[in-house]
Amino acid sequence: MATLNESPDNEPAGPRVPDPAGQTDTERFLLDAAADTERHVARLGWDQAPRMFALVRTADLLEREPTLRPQLEEGSPEGFTAIEQEGMLRTSNLESLLGRIAWPPEVDGVALAVERLVVPPEAERDLPTDPVAATEALAAHPDRQDVRLLAAVLRSGESVCLLRQRRHDEDDAVARGQDIAPGLVHALQATLQD
Repeated sequence: MATLNESPDNEPAGPRVPDPAGQTDTERFLLDAAADTERHVARLGWDQAPRMFALVRTADLLEREPTLRPQLEEGSPEGFTAIEQEGMLRTSNLESLLGRIAWPPEVDGVALAVERLVVPPEAERDLPTDPVAATEALAAHPDRQDVRLLAAVLRSGESVCLLRQRRHDEDDAVARGQDIAPGLVHALQATLQD
C-alpha cells in the first residue's frame, strides 16, 4: 500500500504531492508560515509601518543556527521560519524600495505585511489631484475599511495572501487566497529573481 508521499510503485513523489485539501506540502508550509507571521504582526495592533520578513527553511536555519532549536521546536523542520528584516522599510515609496531589493540564495521566500485603506470604487471619483488631499478624503470616507495585507511568496513560485479587516479583527476572520493582491505578489517575486 502506498503512503501519501509514495507513488503506487513506491517511488518517492517529493514535496509536490497534494494533501487531502488539494495543497502541496510546500503550499501548506507557506500558508502556515504566512498565518504565523500575520498573527505575529496582528499582536502589535493597527497603524503599523510595513514589515518585511525573509522566509527560510526551518531545517536549513537550524543547521546554520542550532541554538535556535528550543524556539523552533513547534514547527516542522520542512516548513519555513519568518525572520523580520527590521528597519528595512523606512521609506514612503514601498514600490520603489521593492524594485531595489534582492535576496541571497539562502532566503527561500519573502513576506510583507502592509496596511491599506479600501473604499468602494465610486469613492475614488472626483478625488482631489493633490495626493495628500486625496489621501485625507479617502481616510474620511464613511465606507472606508482599514485592512492589513500579508503577502508571502517563494522562489519556487508559490504564493499566498492573507487579509485582515480592522472591523473584523479576529484570527478566525482572516481571508486567504492567491489572487488578493496580484501586483504585490509580482513585486515580491521579482525580489527573489536571480
